[in-house]
Amino acid sequence: FHQRIHRNHSMSTTSLLRLLGPRGGLSNSSLATSTLRRCSPFATATTSASSSRNSAFPPSSPLLSNLASRHFSSEDDHDSIRRRNIGISAHIDSGKTTLTERILFYTGRIKAIHDVRGKDGVGAKMDSMDLEREKGITIQSAATFCRWKDAHINIIDTPGHVDFTIEVERALRVLDGGILVLCGVSGVQSQSLTVDRQMKRYNVPRLAFINKLDRQGSNPWKVINDLRNQLKLNACAVQLPIGLEDKHTGVVDLILNKSYTFDGEKGEKVKEGDVPEDMKGLVEEKRLELIEKLADVDDEIGELFLMEEEPSEEQLKEAIRRQTVACKFVPVFMGSAFKNKGVQPLLDGVIDYLPEPIEKENYALDRTKDEEPVLVTGKKDDPLLALAFKLEETPFGQLTYMRIYQGLLKKGNYIHNVNDGKKIKLARIVRMHSNEMEEIDEASAGDVVAMFGIDCRSMDTFSDGNMNLAMSSMFVPEPVMSLAVKPAETKMQNNFAKALTKFTKEDPTLRVKVDSDTKETVLSGMGELHLEVYIERMKREYNVECITGQPNVNYKETISTKAPFDWLHKKQTGGAGQYAKVMGYIEPMTEEEITELGKPNEFKNRCIGTNIPPEYYPSCEKGMNDAMVEGALVGCEVEGVRVVLEDGASHAVDSSDMAFRICMANAIRDTMKKAQPNVLEPVMNVEIEIPAEFQGSVTASLSRRMGMIQSSDMNEDGSGLKLVVQVPLANMFGYSTELRSLTQGKGEFTMEYSHHTPVPRNTQEELMQKYKMEREAEAA
Repeated sequence: FHQRIHRNHSMSTTSLLRLLGPRGGLSNSSLATSTLRRCSPFATATTSASSSRNSAFPPSSPLLSNLASRHFSSEDDHDSIRRRNIGISAHIDSGKTTLTERILFYTGRIKAIHDVRGKDGVGAKMDSMDLEREKGITIQSAATFCRWKDAHINIIDTPGHVDFTIEVERALRVLDGGILVLCGVSGVQSQSLTVDRQMKRYNVPRLAFINKLDRQGSNPWKVINDLRNQLKLNACAVQLPIGLEDKHTGVVDLILNKSYTFDGEKGEKVKEGDVPEDMKGLVEEKRLELIEKLADVDDEIGELFLMEEEPSEEQLKEAIRRQTVACKFVPVFMGSAFKNKGVQPLLDGVIDYLPEPIEKENYALDRTKDEEPVLVTGKKDDPLLALAFKLEETPFGQLTYMRIYQGLLKKGNYIHNVNDGKKIKLARIVRMHSNEMEEIDEASAGDVVAMFGIDCRSMDTFSDGNMNLAMSSMFVPEPVMSLAVKPAETKMQNNFAKALTKFTKEDPTLRVKVDSDTKETVLSGMGELHLEVYIERMKREYNVECITGQPNVNYKETISTKAPFDWLHKKQTGGAGQYAKVMGYIEPMTEEEITELGKPNEFKNRCIGTNIPPEYYPSCEKGMNDAMVEGALVGCEVEGVRVVLEDGASHAVDSSDMAFRICMANAIRDTMKKAQPNVLEPVMNVEIEIPAEFQGSVTASLSRRMGMIQSSDMNEDGSGLKLVVQVPLANMFGYSTELRSLTQGKGEFTMEYSHHTPVPRNTQEELMQKYKMEREAEAA
């Protein structure tokens, strides 16, 4: 071992210095900690045989001992059973749902495997929506549970498409561990980066599973390098694949030095054997690499490494578990879910290396002490603390998914919503299996369950009324794309409003607003597919056909020069007529003047004498406001205009409030045409984050959209770039799709309103022509 270390590996200097310390050895406290950890009850997975009564496999199957009953009693002793709450996340089409389907099959939760785009047309268990089965993608996260050996596992299968990233966000917010699935061919992809950021945000320990090793061009070592270089993870293989592409038959366990091959119609027969002769050299090399990577972060393995002793299987497992739970190490598993290879050892890895709910540190905020963080105990006997993380409308009412952090939920008990103080009786508690439900009487700390009859919002905290603690919320990204939407038929307006209310309650990234200027209903979301799915759901679930289009841009009008007015309004009918005359001028205002005034326009009265009686001054100001509502060029709101009234005339009988109001409005509308009017368009501050290699193509696309780059900052390691650009809003439609295609899905942007600026002359002509045609059409 000593010779092999010196021949093949060298330990990092920083790791050696850290381990040796000032006296050349580990401190007593470190050794004590290592000894305590070595005695962890989770070091090895114990197998408990279960009845074959409901088994999908023949009695001879070696998996029988791993299968659990399909029905779970809510009366299980909470302390005697191990629990894991895991999420399965990855880039789109990496095989998350396929992996979940195999997990459910091997744990006995389902009797048959159905693939995502299978020929039988059934679709995967976790894709329960019709839209998901039609498109072959996951749209909503789906929860299920199963038993593997002596552990109860709650699983949430999440979408891979960036448009549905909130589903991943909310799942990782409440889970204790994750499986990051990676394609053996493509490696780390754009959504893998997003998922990694989310896992780091909530300190979620994870395993990596390199999937699709049966595909042409698969290369697990490239994927592991991507994990280290792109995601900056201390990742190392704990398995080696036996063969790649069409020769992939199983895996070799580097810790136990055993091979596993998967036979049977569905890979249910796991055959354990010795390491193939032609792989022994590679196994030895990769096992030493694993020990070195662990030695960099784990004191106990580092000590053995320095003493040139080989760690035992138990020591390796304990070290991997310690550092995985501490988020300092990522064990990498391998296989092919579609070909039914490598799934059972991955389940063993979930039990061996991911944390119990009580091991993951969670903090609540004490509302009585200025939201001071308080460590959640995670014990069943403590006061209740639970978080509603997902809402779903069903035919039976609102279904609220809840993660219990401490305490006990019992059917018939009362719970309190910490956020609004409401007291609610628990009528029904269920465990979810995709779209199926299993009723239970109680659930305790560490469980993920769902409940009916609770009216709340996403991320509300619940307690039993004895404390004022709230769980922290989750990060909600800002929408990047908007659509103007309205029902095709007016009679569908009520259903349209109901659908939008339901969808926005379910999905925090879906925003609805009625534009105060254009009076349009604007739907904003994370991308084209995101909005398209909700438009389709409106049609299917509420029978509402929608008309969609680009939102109207909020253009404004202003003037460039000073122009005088002298306007007479005279109207004689049988009886009292209308008479009013106003004189003065209009002039443009500067940005500073508008900001100081706090209003977009200003009215100044400089009249001397009583040519215009003082009681008509307010009517003149109202007339100015009327003229500012609709400009002369394109019918948009006018801003940046100062109106100065200097003189006028009135009639003793025919003058009135209405006469002066109409006179002033017409005077300003006519004079604005002579004051070099301009159309203003909204300009957005756009902040774009991209990998540095895409700088050229992204900058070119911004130039085509009339963007003005304000700043460009490279990050510390030179891998990423942050651009701040000012771009007209009218040119930003469809940019989210273009940015993703230019950056292989790795680019992100946010935008907010900055100011209005004059449009180019040709654009103004086009807008004026369009407005003229609309007016003619209305008149006809």
